[in-house]
Amino acid sequence: MPHSALAAFLTRLCLRSELNDEEAEAILSLDGHIEHRGRHEDLVLPGDRTKHACLMIDGLAGRYDQTETGARQYTALHMSGDMCDLQSAILPVATCGIEALNPVTILRVSHSGILGVAAAFPAIAMAFWRDTTADSGILTKWAGNLGRKPALARMAHLICEIGTRMQQAGLGIRTDFPLGMTQDQLSDTLGLTAVHVNRTLQTLRANGLVRTSHKRMEVLDWARLAAIAEFQEEYLQYLRRHAPAPGAGRKAPLHAPHAPAPSAVGPSGEKASAAV
Repeated sequence: MPHSALAAFLTRLCLRSELNDEEAEAILSLDGHIEHRGRHEDLVLPGDRTKHACLMIDGLAGRYDQTETGARQYTALHMSGDMCDLQSAILPVATCGIEALNPVTILRVSHSGILGVAAAFPAIAMAFWRDTTADSGILTKWAGNLGRKPALARMAHLICEIGTRMQQAGLGIRTDFPLGMTQDQLSDTLGLTAVHVNRTLQTLRANGLVRTSHKRMEVLDWARLAAIAEFQEEYLQYLRRHAPAPGAGRKAPLHAPHAPAPSAVGPSGEKASAAV
């Protein structure tokens, strides 16, 4: 019986490509082995020579670049159904790392299996190509956001993107979805300090745009949040569109809260960035 992660991966491919029954069955027949990783554990290190690609079953992973001092900048987020490093099938030496942002379960799918179905079915090869092209488009959007947008727009865009992707993956709806990231992880995603992340989230909450609780993100006014972000989902390159979500409302100016909330303190007594 095919693993459910392969069905989720097939769903992702079919958001951008059309595959017939035989081609779909070939995807579902791919072999792999399951691995579990805890928060902050690496799935792939920069420079690793890999023989398998990482297919997300559960949890959230971040692709990252790392400086000589060990500082990391996340350049992509991967959720259930994403094959984080599909390109490794043809470029097996990793140019970036992949880290578990929270406890994750992955299916390691062999490069030989991926290349085999791509060679046997040209439509699958094209679907793989489109999938990696979509990842490239997302990276371009992230670079533009980090280089040209203020903190509030960066945060708003990330929330809109994750919500849209979660809805398309069947993991929630775009106005209510799980987001198990700490503020430190958001900091390393958005190029902001943890304090600035905290203050930015407070601004969104104070203006009735989002609500966060128990590692979930609830968008209270999608229209305003998307306007702040300048979010247009075309760069995600979906062939199928989701139904409009509720949340249209009157646009109003944003007002920053007076002071950031204190950071959470972990069981060891060390200060830790609070989970969103």
